[in-house]
Amino acid sequence: MKQRKASTEAVRRATDLQIQNPDAAGIDLGSREHFVAVPEDRDTQPVKSFGCYTEDLHRLARWLKDCAITTVAMESTGVYWVPVYEILEQYGFEVHLVDARQLKNVSGRKSDVQDCQWIQRLHSYGLLSSAFRPSPEIATLRSYWRQRKGLTDDCGRLIQLMHKALEQMNVQLHKAVADVTGKTGLEIIRAIVAGERQPEQLVRFRHAACKVGPQEFVAALNGNFKDEHVFALRQSLAAYDFYQGLLQECPAAPSPTRLRPTSAARTSPTSTSAGSRSASQAST
Repeated sequence: MKQRKASTEAVRRATDLQIQNPDAAGIDLGSREHFVAVPEDRDTQPVKSFGCYTEDLHRLARWLKDCAITTVAMESTGVYWVPVYEILEQYGFEVHLVDARQLKNVSGRKSDVQDCQWIQRLHSYGLLSSAFRPSPEIATLRSYWRQRKGLTDDCGRLIQLMHKALEQMNVQLHKAVADVTGKTGLEIIRAIVAGERQPEQLVRFRHAACKVGPQEFVAALNGNFKDEHVFALRQSLAAYDFYQGLLQECPAAPSPTRLRPTSAARTSPTSTSAGSRSASQAST
């Protein structure tokens, strides 16, 4: 009896839903093809598949224009959504990036309904909240900063490899200087790579501000310079210099004109703060 009442209540709530976005479409993203669904009265074939190439995405956008679609919802799947999102924005669509958990938390889906049709149906009823998406200016700067962070992390890994090679040679450079990638540390490493082995000659690179005295400095630089360890140090140093050059090419600071609040971050009016945060994590 209770199950029958619950089922009746679910049917009643479903019939009470009103269309909030009549011109909504849903996209199921994939690595090889994207499935797109529009309302059944917009095309004789309301579900179509499109390839992942750029021309396919433009063809997708033109088809949505022909179907009089104004708003599109898609899952935040990996990074597949990025080119689709950006091209649809160029065509003037209101694009909603949705956390996949929202689609799973809504009950009532039939087994014969494709993912794109389910996304389109939920979006048309206004049941999907959009993920946080910053303004285009901030999104551009964020891409630069993420690239810079990745290069910085790579530099840190190469510094560890240089530490390892020095330790294997028993060159205690880290005990003589505070930072092996500082002026004194790099000059000593470059000298070792260039062929210098005498600690009495390496000590000439010691900066006057170093806290370690000359005698201890010489003792720290007296190592066992085996060819294979010097080779590893040489390659790590070369890679470190390469990544440092790439870092120099990255914008160090944003231009003030690019940070103007030209447009607010786009979120769905029905989104809650908790839903936006969870979807934002998926979109990043």
